[in-house]
Amino acid sequence: IMVPDVLLCLSFGYAAALKPTCLSAQFRRPGDYIIGGLFPFGTDTVNLTARSEPTLVVCERLFVDGLIWALGMKFAIDQINNSTSLLPGVKLGYDMYDTCFEPVVALQPSLLFLTRNGTTGIGVLCNYTDYQPRVTAVIGPHKSDLCLVTAKLFSFFLIPQVSYGASSEKLSKTELYPSFYRTVPSDKNLVEAVVLLLNKFGWNWIGIIGSDDEYGQGAQRLFLSIAGNHSICIAFEGLIPTDLADPKAKNQLEDTIKLINKTKVNIIVLFAFSQSAQALLEHSIRMGLSKKVWIGTEAWMLSDIAASIPNIQSIGTVLGFITKTGTVPGFQKYVADLFTSVQQDKFCQESRKFNQLMNSDMLDTHCNQCDHISLHDISSMLNHPQIQPVYIAVYSVAYALHRALGCTHQACPKASIRSWQLLHFMNTLPFKVNGQSFSFDQFHGTNTGYKLIFWSWKNGTLTYLPVGNYEESLYINKSQIQFHTADQKEPTSECFRHCKPGQFRRIKGFHLCCYDCTDCPENTFWSTKDSSTCTPCLKHQWSPVRSTQCYDRNERYLFWNEPLTIALLMLMSVTISLTCLTAVLFLKNLETPLVQASGGKLNLFALFALTLLCLSCCLYIGKPSNNLCMIQQVVYALCLNGCFSTFFIKSLEITLVTEFPRCAPTFLYWVTQRRAWLLVALCLLTECLFCFCYLHLGPDYLVSDYKSLPTEVLLVCNTESWFAFALVHGCNGCLAFVCFLCTFMVQTSGKKYNIARGITFAILIYFIIWIFFIATFATLKTALRCVTQIGTILSTSLGILGTYYIPKCYIILLKPDLNTADYF
Repeated sequence: IMVPDVLLCLSFGYAAALKPTCLSAQFRRPGDYIIGGLFPFGTDTVNLTARSEPTLVVCERLFVDGLIWALGMKFAIDQINNSTSLLPGVKLGYDMYDTCFEPVVALQPSLLFLTRNGTTGIGVLCNYTDYQPRVTAVIGPHKSDLCLVTAKLFSFFLIPQVSYGASSEKLSKTELYPSFYRTVPSDKNLVEAVVLLLNKFGWNWIGIIGSDDEYGQGAQRLFLSIAGNHSICIAFEGLIPTDLADPKAKNQLEDTIKLINKTKVNIIVLFAFSQSAQALLEHSIRMGLSKKVWIGTEAWMLSDIAASIPNIQSIGTVLGFITKTGTVPGFQKYVADLFTSVQQDKFCQESRKFNQLMNSDMLDTHCNQCDHISLHDISSMLNHPQIQPVYIAVYSVAYALHRALGCTHQACPKASIRSWQLLHFMNTLPFKVNGQSFSFDQFHGTNTGYKLIFWSWKNGTLTYLPVGNYEESLYINKSQIQFHTADQKEPTSECFRHCKPGQFRRIKGFHLCCYDCTDCPENTFWSTKDSSTCTPCLKHQWSPVRSTQCYDRNERYLFWNEPLTIALLMLMSVTISLTCLTAVLFLKNLETPLVQASGGKLNLFALFALTLLCLSCCLYIGKPSNNLCMIQQVVYALCLNGCFSTFFIKSLEITLVTEFPRCAPTFLYWVTQRRAWLLVALCLLTECLFCFCYLHLGPDYLVSDYKSLPTEVLLVCNTESWFAFALVHGCNGCLAFVCFLCTFMVQTSGKKYNIARGITFAILIYFIIWIFFIATFATLKTALRCVTQIGTILSTSLGILGTYYIPKCYIILLKPDLNTADYF
């Protein structure tokens, strides 16, 4: 019945809109109680980044949606003022301002709302209980990031603030925002609906993109926390820059499209407002992105901006959730009548008089561009679903005021009501709007549920087709959804793979549902009980790459039958044979000048000690034990000490004769003949004392090394105390050093044999071998450590034989004419 009237008003409004109207003067009215309004009348602020002075910020373009929402608030207040039962005898006023979608713009009217009623200043008080601000309550703003700023201001004064679009979950924290309310569900409800939608179709490999603001980032965080519990894998996360004029924004959008191509996902969840969504979809079309399933939200799905993108049909299938809202009866006719009225001079004069009563000279951030818009320009958007949340927000304040004043259906007392007194009634009691009951939950929100919308294209015309709904559970009518695939069935977007035995699942996204199959590394194995990781083998076990079980490690040490051991044993036999032959030769020529000059019977003792030293190599072959590790160093030190003690006695004798000839007759008796054996015994006794200290402080002990070899356990003798090690070998080092000092400077004529030179070279070789030995022994942790010790023993023995004894054997056997007392 009303359609012909609306069409008549539309045609009349379109014809008369050539001259400016006074629509901008309709957003302020005086009243007994003023309700503030924050609406995005404009968008695209001018030079916000270059702002150097705190001047007024203006917007370039009119945002039609914001105008319609503001008209929804005006309609609700006018309807309440004309009601004879809600607030009879009380007149509500309103004062609406532009936010430009910018916090810096929204703060100016917010501060104005907080000023003391009748003044332009905010009182700084210790107690604000009796403080009466300019407004009783505030409706808006629309975006979450604006509400996060303004809600802190209004919550300090406990002024009720009811948003009609802010859905951020942060605003659910009533301890931080005790006076904030909203007439839309929070993002948590939206994300739960999206997750259920993905599960319904079996989509677990998706991408998620959000606008780089509180709405997009907050929704992404919520989605990640909830999706992980439903085995949904996030292939990638992307952000759309808010400043699309920035030169870097284009590169960032192109990188996001390339990332979508790289991951090859078929499902993309987009949490963004219309401008950000438009920029991403335009780049997707321009770069030739293949068709996807786009899951959107009310923030961009119902926007004419996104739907009017050229070739938008090529992006694929669009599904999304919008808030389940009803229509606002009488709103379209009210707007049509208003546009007719604002073209009449008498009506405009009255409107400007009302504005003057509101002290309108303080701020001028109303809808200044509204005077150049016609009804025809906004007629297609008068059924916007966001109108009802605005309408309900106004009624929630009106009902709280009704209860706070103690109104009846006949009259309301015009009492002085503080803003904070409304909170109790908003928290506790439900209210009815057009026969439908509403109430705020414990988080100060209203969860009215969602509709699932499908973009249906027919002959180039877009229809928002309802295909499901969500309240506590999700219902979908799949038969009405025609996907972009060839058979029009839902595409697959899964990430599950079956790994082969010996492989584990390496997570590819952010959750366990998506993974790559990766071979288990060495010393781990794949267990069917836990396919997401590889189980480490036990300490005494090993395994190759991609193994399904572990194997026991073999023991590794220097075996008797391995080629290297046989070679060392042969070298040991040769060394012992040379030593024994030398001993036999010296025994047969014991009374000759050469043997007597070299030490006589002390040589036989030294050669015997060298033979025992060579035989001690057998202690390092075969499976070691704690006892073997303990006696290895002791036997080596004592045998070498037996040899060096004879060198020590001979060195003292040479020093007395060459350096102290006057003292020689007195002290030579102590280093020759039988008393020389006392010095040998004293040296051995001293070494035994150091060996005892070594055994007490920290002898070598057996260690099972599981790290040095990949498949075997290395049994090796480990040095517990390097101090004890240095102590037991330091005595022999000191003996050798004294021998070297006593002999290396001794000079004899060319016609005499230099006994000292043999001792000097023997000691020199000993020092050289030990320099290499200590460097190798301290760092080597394999079976070659035993080989190093055996090599050191044999090379020391051969060095002593070759430098001290073999030259003398040469004289005995080949130069017997030199074996005379005169030559020695």
